[in-house]
Amino acid sequence: MRVRPSGIAALLLAVMFAMLSTAGTAAAAAPKDKGCPTVRIPERDDVISVVGQLNDTSTTPCTPVEGVTIIVEDAEGTVVGQAPSEADGTFAIPLPGAAIDNLGTTITVKLDEDTLPEGSVLTDKKKLSNTVEIKTDGNLAITFPIGPDPNPDTAWYQQLPQNLVDGLKFSLLLALAALGLSMIFGTTGLTNFAHGELVTFGALVAYGFDSGLGLPVIVAGLIAVVISGLFGWSQDLALWKPLRNKGTGLIAMMIVSIGLSIFLRSVFQYFAGGDNHNFSEYATPEPFQIGSVLLTTKDLVVSGIALLVLVAVILALQKTRIGKATRAVADNPALSSSTGINVDHVISVVWIGGTALAGLSGFLLGLTQGFDFQLGFKILLLVFAAVVLGGLGTIWGALLGSLVIGVFIEVSTLVIPAELKFAGALAVLVVVLLIRPQGLLGRAERVG
Repeated sequence: MRVRPSGIAALLLAVMFAMLSTAGTAAAAAPKDKGCPTVRIPERDDVISVVGQLNDTSTTPCTPVEGVTIIVEDAEGTVVGQAPSEADGTFAIPLPGAAIDNLGTTITVKLDEDTLPEGSVLTDKKKLSNTVEIKTDGNLAITFPIGPDPNPDTAWYQQLPQNLVDGLKFSLLLALAALGLSMIFGTTGLTNFAHGELVTFGALVAYGFDSGLGLPVIVAGLIAVVISGLFGWSQDLALWKPLRNKGTGLIAMMIVSIGLSIFLRSVFQYFAGGDNHNFSEYATPEPFQIGSVLLTTKDLVVSGIALLVLVAVILALQKTRIGKATRAVADNPALSSSTGINVDHVISVVWIGGTALAGLSGFLLGLTQGFDFQLGFKILLLVFAAVVLGGLGTIWGALLGSLVIGVFIEVSTLVIPAELKFAGALAVLVVVLLIRPQGLLGRAERVG
């Protein structure tokens, strides 16, 4: 019996989303213990209190943060109550009924940063204040994300080694996704804007097997890579191959990829939700120090896996028969076909390999930093920047471009705000292409 490629793709998506739904239900039924102590503050019928607990979640177990002042203001900015956190990190600011009647429907709860312990900061500056709606059926629970200061007052040359190492780690993971995109572009000419969703797909499938079925993270990651490759193969057979056979132009196919990207991202959000997800293992490893650089065993393992896979793919493209055929198709599809190379078979292999690399990149990125349904979308422009900067369709160009982009975005935070580091990388791309339009390792071609 012959199975339609579209049916295979639908089956893969259905399996993944079933596992994600199971993972979400399991997480809701039995939340993971992060080691933070829970202290219940008794409620009183005649008083509504603003309550919460301050913990430094960067340590295992969590460390209560004492002596931090929490301030409650009304809609006009008038302070109506304040209190410091206790030894166990809890705080309770009572709002008597008479005061609530005069407050309106909302209040603003702020954390006084000046009272934070030395070396600790509010890790999300947007959460410095919380506006909450007053309810009459219980206390108002407030949380503030607190952790160690990631940017202490040290000289730039003291921070540079750490930034370089972080940049190299990110470069390897970026290179996995960029190499897959470059291989697909080189053999088909397709500028695939849905490639970012293939990165997200790998992370979500691994998370489904990890949290939904309870498999070890490494096993879940291996399965995710295989399923990602199958998803890419079925996607090509069901969508891209028919479009190629009909002679659809590359511009039209690029627009189709944009629509596919939006569709997949919406589906991911529907089934996986908008929350950030973490794998059940290796979430908070203990770091060790080498000189001024902090590393974890997870960092070394993730970087080692990425490096070994990149070397293996490069050797396969250089030494194996299918690798040589792939390079021939990328150079001249028509001539390759006339010499007996099965171009469609080569393209299918490239789709399997390229999407498997994207899935591995998503899994390793999720293992390193957590992820949400927009993981691939957030780094898509960086992937394109790496491929274009190195030279479209070139293997070494994708690797070199990833190295330049990855290191630059981390090192640039020494002089620009971290929020602008991606914009800085794209600015470098524009400057380089103005000087060398074909990319660093690309060939200059005559147009017209």
